[in-house]
Amino acid sequence: MSPVRVLLVDDQPLLRHSLAIIVDKEPDLEVVGQAGDGAEAERQARATRPDVILMDVRMPRVDGLEATRRICADPTLDGTRVLVLSMFELDEYVHEALRAGASGFLLKDAHPDELVAAVRRTHQGESLFASSILTRLVDHFVSAPGPGRDRPSLRGLTAREVDVLTLVAGGLSNDEIAGALVVSVKTVKTHLTHLLAKLRARDRAQLVIAAYDAGLVRPRAADTRPQVAEARPRAADVRPRAADAGPRGADVRPRAADAEPRVADTRPRVAERTVHPGHWRRDR
Repeated sequence: MSPVRVLLVDDQPLLRHSLAIIVDKEPDLEVVGQAGDGAEAERQARATRPDVILMDVRMPRVDGLEATRRICADPTLDGTRVLVLSMFELDEYVHEALRAGASGFLLKDAHPDELVAAVRRTHQGESLFASSILTRLVDHFVSAPGPGRDRPSLRGLTAREVDVLTLVAGGLSNDEIAGALVVSVKTVKTHLTHLLAKLRARDRAQLVIAAYDAGLVRPRAADTRPQVAEARPRAADVRPRAADAGPRGADVRPRAADAEPRVADTRPRVAERTVHPGHWRRDR
């Protein structure tokens, strides 16, 4: 099998040299070129036809995000995937990287083993956004859609493909999806290939966006993973809320004090205390 061809793009020669050493020592990876800015990256990409480009963001002349946009829009480079590298985990960079067509976003302080694994996974069609980054990114993308984005149709998908798409959007890996559906990882990959083709998505990150747009999942503020729309309601969801039911206890069952006054009625009753949402009395 031919090695994965990698193009390195960064305006710092020392960093490019370090990345080249890390990548070239792997028997299944090969550095085919280097560039110091986005304009040179475009020329090198067309000349070398790399499988994966490690793209810096801040560079002179043409920055990495604009270079990514141009490369991903070039039909002659349809097989090339871009993995953006940055020193900063800034939402604006992540948002623009995905809009530009990048397949992943990696911080420069990543361990060398993480870097080479990211290159391999990007080449295989996976998206390299940490779950926390991906959730924030998708929340932003869904809440502020572009003017030309239409709600995707799932009419051409099989029921099992919809299941896989929903789990992908929930942040599950291929192994986790296989376990959830009780199928092989190979079967999951086959479904993913069909999903990419039917939804015209470049990679896993765009499948997540499609799932959100189609309403299969919805953002949830205080969670590290998206909330699956078809999931069972949690225990907290089926209980009445304090704001809707008033003080707990008094509305649920009558107290003995309602039938006959007690001596203790001169003191504050339990039901008069502030009850926080989700707290239940022990005598219930």
